Amino acid sequence: MAPDQSSGSEGFTGDAGSISPLSEISLEQDQRFSTHYPEVDRVLGGGMVPGSLILVGGEPGIGKSTLALQIALRSADIKTLYVSGEESLRQLKLRSDRLKDGNNEVYLLNETGLEQVIDQATSFHPDLVIVDSIQTLFSENFESAPGSVSQVRQAATRLLYFAKSRSIPVMIIGHINKEGNIAGPKVLEHIVDVVLQFEGDNHYIYRVLRSLKNRFGSTNELGIFEMRQSGLQEVTNPSQLLVNQHQDELSGVAIASTLDGIRPFLVEIQALVSPSSYGTPQRTTTGFDIRRLSMLLAVVEKRINLHLYNKDVFLNLAGGIRVTDPAIDLAIIAAVLSSNMDAPLGNKRCFAGEVGLSGEIRAVNQIEKRVLEADKLGYREIFLSGYNQIERSPGQIRLRFVNTVRDLFTQLFKS
Repeated sequence: MAPDQSSGSEGFTGDAGSISPLSEISLEQDQRFSTHYPEVDRVLGGGMVPGSLILVGGEPGIGKSTLALQIALRSADIKTLYVSGEESLRQLKLRSDRLKDGNNEVYLLNETGLEQVIDQATSFHPDLVIVDSIQTLFSENFESAPGSVSQVRQAATRLLYFAKSRSIPVMIIGHINKEGNIAGPKVLEHIVDVVLQFEGDNHYIYRVLRSLKNRFGSTNELGIFEMRQSGLQEVTNPSQLLVNQHQDELSGVAIASTLDGIRPFLVEIQALVSPSSYGTPQRTTTGFDIRRLSMLLAVVEKRINLHLYNKDVFLNLAGGIRVTDPAIDLAIIAAVLSSNMDAPLGNKRCFAGEVGLSGEIRAVNQIEKRVLEADKLGYREIFLSGYNQIERSPGQIRLRFVNTVRDLFTQLFKS
């Protein structure tokens, strides 16, 4: 059964048949409201927009439901309807008691029927609706099982209509498949207004919330959280948590100044190079693309004439986070060289530069932000590409310019 096109359609179907001048469109009804989670507000672009459909995806057990419930519990000034198709009301009550965030305006509904959920939400008039999860909803108009392509598409379409017609934000939780993508049809990501990915490793305490799509803001923001017994706690200064907490100088450790979106932070790179006990040397990475590591090792062998073909190389990004910023290339090579020579780099140096196939150190973007972040945490030297357009440090930190990996090797170990 198609939704009734004549019901409650202001701002959605009510304007569908008329032509309006762009200059007369009012934005007053689209004022955002805060989730009382500054990190979540940052990723959303300043808060939730009324009438928006927000999809939160992530691996099982990563904390999606905890994040959604904490948003509901922290938003004491709004009435939230939490629809659960996976957990009982008693389970949600036990979790809310553990989270210790109080809001008397959170109401629970244990339902998987799509039509019943829409009817209940329509009569209840909430300020926010949370659905956990989109794969559990099913419509009586389709014979397929919940979670199928047709069921997920229908559920998302009906929830979008509900959100737009009544200017109520709806947050839906979605599972991901083994490839790391949102489960269900790809059209699901086209239907919703915002797609948020909740990432992390279950063996570590840190979680990253990043925006893959946002019709109301930038996708260049991310939020970092720490998973504790009492729930998810915001990490306002991730650099202090992602670098080593000790003062000892250890070989194989380098600090990279990186960016995720427009947010700078420092991350500790750990490398271990050891003679291979088997015929084929191992290449193992955590938090970094293993194919790019192989490329960087090939550059080191070719341009520095350093033989690594008979050695195992293990690489780890501390904290369990994953970084794709190519500016950490320089720190990775520095850590590998340090481990191979068993010579510490010093705990007051950091690195920011991309490495090319010919061994050149390429310039990276927003270099001033990277330098300032390192300076703020007390680092005394930062190694950069000589091609970066920066002549003097914006802080007290010393700039060290290198043009090739051989220059890096010379300045680190032969100066």
